[in-house]
Formats: sequence, structure tokens, C-alpha cells
Amino acid sequence: MNDSRAGVHITPFGRFDHVDHWVFDLDNTLYPAECDLFAQIDVRMTDFVSRALGLGPAEARRVQKHYYATYGTTLAGLMHVNRIEPAEFLAHVHDIDLSPLPDLPALRAAIEALPGRKFVYTNGSRRHAERVTEKMRLDHLFDGSFGIEDGNYTPKPKQGSYDAFCELHAVEPKRAVFFEDLARNLLPAKDMGFTTVLVHSEKDWSHEPIEARPATLEDILKDDGPDHIDYVTGDLAAFLEAARGTL
Repeated sequence: MNDSRAGVHITPFGRFDHVDHWVFDLDNTLYPAECDLFAQIDVRMTDFVSRALGLGPAEARRVQKHYYATYGTTLAGLMHVNRIEPAEFLAHVHDIDLSPLPDLPALRAAIEALPGRKFVYTNGSRRHAERVTEKMRLDHLFDGSFGIEDGNYTPKPKQGSYDAFCELHAVEPKRAVFFEDLARNLLPAKDMGFTTVLVHSEKDWSHEPIEARPATLEDILKDDGPDHIDYVTGDLAAFLEAARGTL
């Protein structure tokens, strides 16, 4: 698991000529975690919880992180426990400054060169995906975006979310590859037949309790890595270029 080329950890690196659907998570996957865009979302989630539940900032943050760890997203917890309507939450937390997003011409070229259909699949809102891809000048390269509202607000890694995505966009998992920055979100994808790629960063962008933080690369690669992760890369553009070379 320690060999590498083009920024790709190989297990070993195989062929991608079976792939005609390319599925990308959004936050900290299509853009690098180092720009720390999620920090803005995190602050705005705390603010929303504070206002909606009438809590002080410290208690609101505790509730926010408890919901994330327990229900998969803060929104899922607010809907389940507090019966919060999701539209206002999503509009509030994604009203962020996108100026930290980098221009990534190599990534743009690599995605454009891929054959087949390409999708963004996020636990955020569809509008958030549209804004981010527009800012990065990637929007014209995708055949569709799947936001949490498209899965009836069921988040990854719950199975219903993946089923809804595949049904809406007619994606056959065995002919698809799934790119994601959270290892837990790749488990259902692998079970369905997706080829799975973990897009990893050493930056702890999550601001989450320890039980909900992304695994470290050392943990991921320990004992040859978990069975549900086929590849790990810290360079998405390089990985895509290497994969295209196998087509």
C-alpha cells in the first residue's frame, strides 16, 4: 500500500476502462481541504443552532457536534429531534465567502478529459454545489449535481441516500467510481459495487469531536487498509490523469 505514482497510493493501481460514471463528493474533495472553506460552514451551523434552539454559543456547538456524530449531519439531528425545516438551515450555513477557493486548471483539464458522465454528490445543498463548481469553473463539466434535498434529506453514509442518487441519475455502481474525503462514506458505495477512492488531506478540516474526525492516513493504511477503500490519493488531478491512462 506504500508504492505510489502521480500522487496515488496503489493497491495496486488497476484499469478504469470499465468506468463510464465518475461521482465526486464536493467539500474537501473537489477543492483542497487546505483552503478551509468548511470552517465558515461550521461557524454558521453553530450560529443557526444557537438561534433556532435559543442556546448560548457553547451549548449550541455541543449540540451541533453531538448531532453530527449521532445522525451523520447536524441537519439530520435538527430535523429528527427538533423538527427544524431544512431549507432555512441550508440557505444559512452555505451563505459563505467563496474567495478562498483556488483556481485549479490541472483539475479542470483532468475532469474534462474523462470519458462518460460526471456528477457531484454532496451532503450539502444542490445550490452550494452549483456555487462552488461555478466559482472553480468546473460547473460546465458535470452532467448533474445531487444535493441532500434530492435524497429527501437523508445524508451519506445512509444507504437511502446512495439509492436515491443512483436512481435519479441512472448510475450503475459497477461501472462507476466514487471519490470522497470521508472513509465512512465509501463503505456503502463499495458494498454497492463502486470503485472507491479516498481523497485524503493531512489537514484536520473537520472541527469535529474525535470520534467523528476523518481518519489519519496512518490509520487508513494500517494493515494494508480497509477493504472498502480501493485507492487513496492526495492529488485528485494526478489520480484522474493516471486513471485516464488506463482507459
